[in-house]
Amino acid sequence: MMANQEVQDMNQYTQDMKNRLKRIEGQVRGVLKMMEEDKECKDVITQLSAARSAIDRSIGYIVAKNLETCLRESQENGEPADELIQEAVQMIVKSR
Repeated sequence: MMANQEVQDMNQYTQDMKNRLKRIEGQVRGVLKMMEEDKECKDVITQLSAARSAIDRSIGYIVAKNLETCLRESQENGEPADELIQEAVQMIVKSR
């Protein structure tokens, strides 16, 4: 496999990842509709919190899948994985 292809594979976003974001998009649109309909503040906040949780889970999922691919690649090349793991941890920490 060529190096450019490897990098492209490591950053490939799956349909599942995209579907997760489409669901979140739908949640946010639903919140906007709730606001337009003057729904209760508590209900709006509940839905926004659900969207935020879904975003956090999506971040974790994307980082985990990317790390999995990178670890597999480093193992195949006999390279140490410490730096990859540290980078993944930093991505998760920065997202909080």
